[in-house]
Amino acid sequence: MPELKVVSDANVFISGLLWEGIPHKIIKLAEKEQLSLLTTASILEEVNEALMRDKFKTRIDKINTLVVELIESLLSLVEIIQEPKVQPIIKDDPDDDKILACALACKADIIVSGDFHLLNLKQYENIAILTPRQFWQRYGQQQNKE
Repeated sequence: MPELKVVSDANVFISGLLWEGIPHKIIKLAEKEQLSLLTTASILEEVNEALMRDKFKTRIDKINTLVVELIESLLSLVEIIQEPKVQPIIKDDPDDDKILACALACKADIIVSGDFHLLNLKQYENIAILTPRQFWQRYGQQQNKE
């Protein structure tokens, strides 16, 4: 198992599955076993529910896949941990607490997120909270060269 443990929010997973940007590159690092993507069943459920929305249907059709195939590919890359107890931390968006709880429970090194509620914390219990771009600049480019 790779040393770098990463927890991603649902939006980063969705972007990585549907488009070719930095979130996709992060998923590719997990495919190459250069980092561990850790998650929970509730985060995966959020990804699944979001992918089922009409706003993604055209993109999913364009890349010639199905939601079930996207979820299966994600399941092959992530390590699912037991759902941790969620302590209320982010009052403005309590749904984000499950990302923090997951990261704490699996002793993650980094949370990758585009969510400003999480990013405003900058870190949680010594776990850095970075945008996909910040993560790529600090860790991804170097991993990609190896």
